Amino acid sequence: MTVTTIVLLAVGTYAFRVAGPLLRDRVRLSEAARRGLAVAATTLLTALMATAALTEGPGFAGWARPIGVAVGGLLAWRRAPFVVVVLAAAGTAAGLRLLGLP
Repeated sequence: MTVTTIVLLAVGTYAFRVAGPLLRDRVRLSEAARRGLAVAATTLLTALMATAALTEGPGFAGWARPIGVAVGGLLAWRRAPFVVVVLAAAGTAAGLRLLGLP
């Protein structure tokens, strides 16, 4: 990557980040659009989580990772502290792999 490309990407990223606060008072969204954006954000995050949990490269990641993510999700749903959620998810996946589960 050239320096020019990196600088252009950095400027574009900054422009997108600063556009929200600058345009907040100028753009009015309907209530339906606000609800749609909230659902879209949740859907996108869920899809990213599922993709990261279930795949590695072009194939299935094995059973240990999705089970670890499920344990972490359950603890997060039960409002466990973030550190506990991460350690339990990682520990579950590591323990299952240690037992031979891919």
